[in-house]
Amino acid sequence: MKKLILSFVAFALATTAFAQKKAEMMTWEEATAKATEVLGTLSLDEKIEMTHGHNKFFLPGAPAKGLPHVFMVDASAGVRINHSIPDQNEVRHPEKTTQFPANIMLASTFNPELAKAYGEAVGWETRMAGAGVLLGPGMNIYRSAQCGRNFEYLGEDPYLAARMVENYVTGMQSTGTMACLKHFLCNNTEFYRKLSNSIVDERAIMEIYTPAFKAGIDAGAGSVMTSYNLVNGEWAGQSKYVITDLLRGTLGFKGLVMTDWRSVYDWKKIVLSGQNVEMPGQVNEFYHINQVRDLLKKGELTEKNIDDMIRPMIATLIRFGLYERFKNGQPNEDHLAAKLPEHEKVSLNTAAEGTVLLKNNGILPLKEGQQVLLVGRWAKTAPQGGGSSRVKGFNQVTSEQALLNSLRAKVKAIEKPNFIQLQKADVVIVATGTRDSEGYERPFSMQEEDEALVRMACAANKNVIVLVLSGSGIDMSAWNDKASAIIYGWYPGQSGMQAIADIIVGKINPSGKLPMTIEKSFKDSPAYGMIPRGLSISHTQKNINELWIAPRTYDVEYKESVLVGYRWYESKGIEPLYPFGFGLSYTTFELGKAKAAKQISADKPLKVSIRLANTGKMAGAEVVQLYVSENNPTVLRPKKELKAFKKVHLEAGAKTTVTFELKHSDLAFWNDNTHAWEVNKGLYTIHLGNSSANIAQTLTVEAL
Repeated sequence: MKKLILSFVAFALATTAFAQKKAEMMTWEEATAKATEVLGTLSLDEKIEMTHGHNKFFLPGAPAKGLPHVFMVDASAGVRINHSIPDQNEVRHPEKTTQFPANIMLASTFNPELAKAYGEAVGWETRMAGAGVLLGPGMNIYRSAQCGRNFEYLGEDPYLAARMVENYVTGMQSTGTMACLKHFLCNNTEFYRKLSNSIVDERAIMEIYTPAFKAGIDAGAGSVMTSYNLVNGEWAGQSKYVITDLLRGTLGFKGLVMTDWRSVYDWKKIVLSGQNVEMPGQVNEFYHINQVRDLLKKGELTEKNIDDMIRPMIATLIRFGLYERFKNGQPNEDHLAAKLPEHEKVSLNTAAEGTVLLKNNGILPLKEGQQVLLVGRWAKTAPQGGGSSRVKGFNQVTSEQALLNSLRAKVKAIEKPNFIQLQKADVVIVATGTRDSEGYERPFSMQEEDEALVRMACAANKNVIVLVLSGSGIDMSAWNDKASAIIYGWYPGQSGMQAIADIIVGKINPSGKLPMTIEKSFKDSPAYGMIPRGLSISHTQKNINELWIAPRTYDVEYKESVLVGYRWYESKGIEPLYPFGFGLSYTTFELGKAKAAKQISADKPLKVSIRLANTGKMAGAEVVQLYVSENNPTVLRPKKELKAFKKVHLEAGAKTTVTFELKHSDLAFWNDNTHAWEVNKGLYTIHLGNSSANIAQTLTVEAL
């Protein structure tokens, strides 16, 4: 007990000390001036050393001059304990870290306050791991269901992603951990990701692919990671347009920019692009250093160019106090382990709010006494995404354990049952899905054996609940009409299966909403046909995307421009299987009359209100969504675009008024001729509903 009290005291002191330090954080101008002073103390060799990372996961310093190396950790499902660092003697690992639900499940909560709590919890665990920077959050837009890294991101809508990101960053950086926004820019495929050339127009970049980054920057994020892919013909990590013109110029970022690991090739371009450090700096280290030295000798680079490259990194680490924190080596903050029980609750709450009920013919919630047969690839193991987001976690709960905890009935788990076993069960739960990971694309369809099992279960038994555990959409068309219920459980973290089991038995009322559209067929997607001719993808053979075995580069043309996700399906008149923003509840809600003034001007937000009633017999939460469309657009615009949402909890029979503030700028589009945001005068329609496809009320307003 004494040890526990001391841990809490140490934690409280650390929290207070950081709060005081944060209040004193210097401005970017002050930090840059300090960095310039520091540069004056460094030799040219020390400066060159600082152009690339140290020991794979450290931002480089100059220890002899009082600039320590700063440790970083991987992210997107919590803090990954990394045993692949070459010199393990330089790294102290924590005993355990929390495995959180994947970011896409966080997006499914439509709860920005929960995103803040999630970011704060991960921020404290980053410090507990002895690191100063978390390599996250990820925020690339979900453009293709086949992208193996969708689970690390926050869905298809830039407004939703932006609201979640700004709160995640605020929560995380309140702990003293620096966030790293990634991957900039247009890294929307993992198919030979180092070879893909994203050909995308300026308007799509500004309206779709940068709003989440802009929100993170405005929330104070200290660092940004560039992506593997090329953007309009140049690798992002060495592109002056991407880094200097767009990120630093248009978006106003002032902090540290780092490359993704082994993603840049031309050192002259790297130094002059606005890039600050090449990561990881472990492979071909001396080759890269010698390249810089040769360019200096030839006069193609100057020492000033090197100063300009590393100054923002030094300034950022000064501003965030990380040189001070790491001055005696990797800091030991084991006392923060006292926060783990609280973090596990955040993880559980995220899974509870992020689970999406897509279909229910009345079978859910399950009644006591039913004999449940649990089958499928995830029946006895906990699902999780792979790659740099793979977090071991602790207190892992499998589907079988969770259902046994929640159901006072016999639960039998068989991964590969036969037809007779399926037929005899009162209820069959098929825990199926995909194993998604960075570095490869996977088909929209599940593996053949998983698809066959769902079809066989539906043929054998009329009471089949399909629990999909995946990182993005899958093809459900063959059995969607046959299953009694469908639940999207994503990758729910170490205790998330317990939250899902509690939803299945009715202890928790589901409130998650889809952060992306699930199409009926991948042929309906704007990303269809992206894979180069002669190449293919599969579940069993991952792309060897780190090697140069595909065509030297290949183009990914974003022909849909701003029509991404539901914008595409609505504009093209393609009915999806499940629309963006959709999710069922065990209770019912009704949206009543909406009110707003008739006009909106640049100097005053428009208040929009609507009545929401819980008309069912159970307490629950509904996400009221506000979309906007221009009645007579002068350029191609989507049918409607999400511009506000609010998650509201109501007791059974309760009513409330939900109010939004719509800004004049929410009506804007990016004019790629004037390179600026513009709002046309005229009429706009406000759409209010509980999904992109279910609009209950509309209002017409005039923009002045």
